[in-house]
Amino acid sequence: MTTLDHHPARLRRSVLCVPADNSRALAKVRQLAADAVIFDLEDAVAPEHKGEAREALVRHLSKNRPDGEVVIRVNALGSGFGQMDLTAALAASPDAILLPKVESPADIQVAVDWLAENDAPESLRLWAMIETPRGLLNVAAIAETGRTFGGRLDCFVVGLNDLRKETRVPAHAGRTYLVPWLMQVLLTARSSGLDAIDAVFNDFRDADGFEAECRQGRDMGYDGKMLIHPAQIGPANEHFGVDQAAVDEAHAIIAAFDLPENADKGVINLHGRMVERLHLDQALKLAAKADMIEKRKAKP
Repeated sequence: MTTLDHHPARLRRSVLCVPADNSRALAKVRQLAADAVIFDLEDAVAPEHKGEAREALVRHLSKNRPDGEVVIRVNALGSGFGQMDLTAALAASPDAILLPKVESPADIQVAVDWLAENDAPESLRLWAMIETPRGLLNVAAIAETGRTFGGRLDCFVVGLNDLRKETRVPAHAGRTYLVPWLMQVLLTARSSGLDAIDAVFNDFRDADGFEAECRQGRDMGYDGKMLIHPAQIGPANEHFGVDQAAVDEAHAIIAAFDLPENADKGVINLHGRMVERLHLDQALKLAAKADMIEKRKAKP
């Protein structure tokens, strides 16, 4: 894992959500090729089962940790379940904790303070669900908390199901009236160096519709997609992956700037095209992503 600014560079093409109290689903996770797994203690678990779900998740992750990034979605800290969820999450040692329905920077700060008071490792990151009108209106201020080294915020996940419910925007194919909001989240994420994960596609039997939405999310600039079924992992990995021609071009840009005669240049001529150092930064990130994908493929 490498670091760009203070955010860890991770593969997040496919982010599978798994209910923490579903033993059959938990047992299959290690065999799946998802880049990240969200173990859900929130919406997917009924209130009367949350205690046993916490215990089951801690036991499971102590012996069956997947290769990809481990994320635990907790209940809101003011729900009556949140602090118990955070305690269980620390015991399970995830890579990140996903906070639901984040609506202001204060929601991030409360979690940051709790983690600091409970001696959470500095490497533990926070993800934020943006899924309410108020959260969307405040998303720029929320993203700003990711600029500080102690802020922990690393990634936005868009929750369109809740956002549709509260705004009464229908679930039309193509997400016509939702695209401006999706782009708003993406723009604010990038302003603070955060990753952004596109929302779930609810009908896992509609493979064509899912792939179309993956292409749309990729073209909008999202890093990956939140998934509800293992069948969605392969297409998400493909569509949010890297194009070999783009990787080859990235390596050519890196090699050109590595030449001694270009060491102090801000702009160079590469095969008749003007290439700036901002293109070098993009090339380095793309090459790093391609390298991470190859390493994932090499794992048995």
